[in-house]
Amino acid sequence: MNRIFPGNDQGAVAEWVASQLIEDLRGADVAIDIHASNIFLREIPQVRINVNTAEELVPLAKMLDVDFVWIHQAVTVLESTLAHSLNSIGVKTLVVEAGVGMRITEDYGLRLVNGILNLLKNLGMWTGPVDFVRDPIVSADRSVSFINSSVAGVFIPEIRHSSKVQKGEVVGKIVDPLTGTIVEECISPSEGLLFTLREYPIVNEGSLIARILEEAK
Repeated sequence: MNRIFPGNDQGAVAEWVASQLIEDLRGADVAIDIHASNIFLREIPQVRINVNTAEELVPLAKMLDVDFVWIHQAVTVLESTLAHSLNSIGVKTLVVEAGVGMRITEDYGLRLVNGILNLLKNLGMWTGPVDFVRDPIVSADRSVSFINSSVAGVFIPEIRHSSKVQKGEVVGKIVDPLTGTIVEECISPSEGLLFTLREYPIVNEGSLIARILEEAK
């Protein structure tokens, strides 16, 4: 349903359900829209925020015990998502991405539970204990670099996800599945944090390999 919000109470079943979810959540203090990544990419625990709502949402995102808060430009925001629809009606909504699609990463899940309890405690809704909460990197003044494959083949990573990379460092290689020869080395265009890394090995021309949060200038 996450491409048909805010839905339509006179529409098809999925549109009707989406419209009812919006009505159920209307008036909430905060909503947290939790996602894994897709099956192709591995993500560090992060909150993604539209630049237009950053002033309100970044302080809340910092409470969620994530590694990274990624502030998107408005043009990249999909207006048919749950988060955009809720923010449009005044419900402060944070989008969390972590791990790999269709998998449960236990330590990420436990961290997010702790982060949610911390957020509730700061809002006066929880009086129980909260463990240490990390202070995330915020991308407000830092650029994100992308590595995309220029050939088809099998991607083999050379570096650990969530590590720091240097400009010119080999992040991974793409090999020909028939001959085993290396057809491309995937080179980091900048120094910074490798916060997205290809998990699914089969790539086509243009496939996303990695995202790197550049070091602050």
